[in-house]
Order: sequence, then C-alpha cells, then structure tokens
Amino acid sequence: MKLSADISAFMDRLGHQFAAPEILLRALTHSSLGSPTRPDNQRLEFLGDRVLGLSMAEALFRADRAASEGQLAPRFNALVRKETCAAVAREIDLGAVLKLGRSEMMSGGRRKEALLGDAMEAVIAAVYLDAGFEVARALVLRLWGDRIDAVEQDARDAKTALQEWAQARGMSPPRYETLGREGPDHAPQFRIAVVLDSGESAEAKAGSKRQAEQAAAKALLARLETL
Repeated sequence: MKLSADISAFMDRLGHQFAAPEILLRALTHSSLGSPTRPDNQRLEFLGDRVLGLSMAEALFRADRAASEGQLAPRFNALVRKETCAAVAREIDLGAVLKLGRSEMMSGGRRKEALLGDAMEAVIAAVYLDAGFEVARALVLRLWGDRIDAVEQDARDAKTALQEWAQARGMSPPRYETLGREGPDHAPQFRIAVVLDSGESAEAKAGSKRQAEQAAAKALLARLETL
C-alpha cells in the first residue's frame, strides 16, 4: 500500500512503522468523514482507551509498590485524561494528518482538544492491532515519557485541594466566576476567577471552563502556600 509523504512522516514521528497501514488510516479518520465504505475511528478510540488504561495502570502499579489504591487512582486519571492525550497528540503533530470532513476542518478540528485526544487513543489501538500489546505499551510509555515520573504533582486536583484548605479554616467553598470568553467558537478562551471568603482570589485562562477553574485554583493555592 503506497502511503503519502505526510503519513510516512507521521509514522516516523510516532515511532512505529505499520505492517497494515490501513489500520492507521482508519485511526486518523474522524466521524465527520466516515461512511459505510470508509470506517471512522470511533471503535478504535474505544479500544485504544483500554490499551492506554492498562498500560498506565501497570506502569503505576510497578513504579510505586507501596502506593494505595487511593494514591494510584488520581495519578492514573491524570495520565489518561483527554487533555493529556491531546497534549501527546500535539507533540507528534497528529492533527496535521487527521482526515476530517469539510465542516470540521473549517471549524478548526485539527486543534480541538477532544478530537485530538480521541484520535490519539485510536492511534494507540491501531498500533495494538498491528503489532500487539507489548509494542503498544512500549509506544505509550515512550510517548508519555516524563509525564509518568511527574504525575504525583500533576495528579493533584487543585479545586479539591483549595476547597479542603478553605473548609479547614471555616470558610465557605471557593466561588468560581466567569469573567469573560474570548476567541473564535472553535478555539475559545475562558477567563475564570476563584474567590475565597477572605477576599483572596486568582484568575486564569484556558480553553475550557473546567481547565480555567483548575488553573485558577492552582494559582491561588500556590499563593496561599507562600503566606
């Protein structure tokens, strides 16, 4: 099967040469371009999520044999969440080779976090089907790299930590206020403020309200820890 130069270059970035490249092409096909004769990547996304999950669960289990389930779970969630998958996808420029319908392409689909995260899971499934679990696991561990070692800090849920900090001091739960929304519909930026009863506050911007709230809470926690 003759592949285009951009797909060949992507396989180099991914670090896996497909014996059956048609599986990769399916993994790169978004539902906006799918048809009865051109399967999309949704089923592969489902499978890839499980391959990623097992790879990460095993890596965390082996890395810290003294960790409890309560310690492992937030680390696992941080490594497999959609934002992390999308970040890995950006590092290998997966968006450049996605096969999108015209409307999805015009609305900035190659940069959308959910779309990139889903496609990353589909590509993991494609590697699994092409070469087996050991190869897929090795690829996941290589692409996630330092994130696995740094996951303890990343796994900290800033909103929960800030709420616990406030409640321990007899305060009401932190309030989150949307200060504004900027940018086009396909790439919005939300500006969120978090405010405590004491008047302490912090602001942050991100591509979703949830991310902006987490970033604001993290910024406020960092400030409070220096007081």
